[in-house]
Amino acid sequence: MMLLPFRSPAPLIYTPGEGWYYELPGEVQNWQRSRAKEQLAVAEEYFKERDYSNALRAAYRVVLVWPLSDYAPDAQYLVGRCLEAKGKDEAAYTAYQNLIDKYPRSNHYEDVLWRQYIIANRFLGGEWTKLWNIVPFFPSMDTAANMFGGVVTNGPYSDVAPHAQLRVGAAREKQKDYPTAVKEYLKAADRYHDQPNISADALFRAAQCYRKEASSAEYDQGTAQQAIETFTDFMTLYPDDKRVPQAQQAIVAMKAEQVRGAFLVAQFYENSKQWNGAAIYYNEVLQLDPNSSYAEQARQRIEALKPRLHLSDN
Repeated sequence: MMLLPFRSPAPLIYTPGEGWYYELPGEVQNWQRSRAKEQLAVAEEYFKERDYSNALRAAYRVVLVWPLSDYAPDAQYLVGRCLEAKGKDEAAYTAYQNLIDKYPRSNHYEDVLWRQYIIANRFLGGEWTKLWNIVPFFPSMDTAANMFGGVVTNGPYSDVAPHAQLRVGAAREKQKDYPTAVKEYLKAADRYHDQPNISADALFRAAQCYRKEASSAEYDQGTAQQAIETFTDFMTLYPDDKRVPQAQQAIVAMKAEQVRGAFLVAQFYENSKQWNGAAIYYNEVLQLDPNSSYAEQARQRIEALKPRLHLSDN
């Protein structure tokens, strides 16, 4: 810093989301104005011409120099639009958030919520996060989930909020964090129960996550039962939904898996010579489905175990 000249003909300027740049004296005169209204007009003209870098600088100057003016909210909105147009989605999301935080009565409020949602959707689709808004890093479902969650927080009863809440669950589901995904889906089903399309979709997805969670852990009978109960709730509440046949098939498949699991646990206990435990699970096979392919084998094993059960009672 000591080696820099005391006076510099090219000042170093910082714009959030854009970074540092040098500004020549002639360039300063081209786009800077002495009044907020005129400065915003310059930014809008640059934006119209798709010169997003100069539009960003001009719009940000309004926010920086005249933060309390009537033109600051429009300028802040334009900052977000420029960053989004330049492919700097994380910075754009933050700029839109700044608009909501600083100027909550802006007439851009609803549009900003949708723009934040669209940005979050791109990250849900696999867009990479960027270090310092420059260096591609990696896709992040945490980023997507947090962005969607921000949309819900910003406008919990807006038109976009129910869709955003669903996608919080979708992001967690992509992470295979099924318990958290279920909570987010059920939150959507409960909070937006007056919107059947949202609530039905949320309930069905929650059931699917229960099912995935059950299949990821052997013999997880409790989670399998939760999946069956959630699918059943879905069919009861939305009997005309086109996914009802899928739910019915899922229930049949999960009950069959429950039977198989109970039979395997019974065999484990029998092989370990824990006769009472074996008998309990063979009986559970019959209770779950007395007509299953495992039912006859379970009956046979129960008969074979009876002498041992009497001996253990004595």
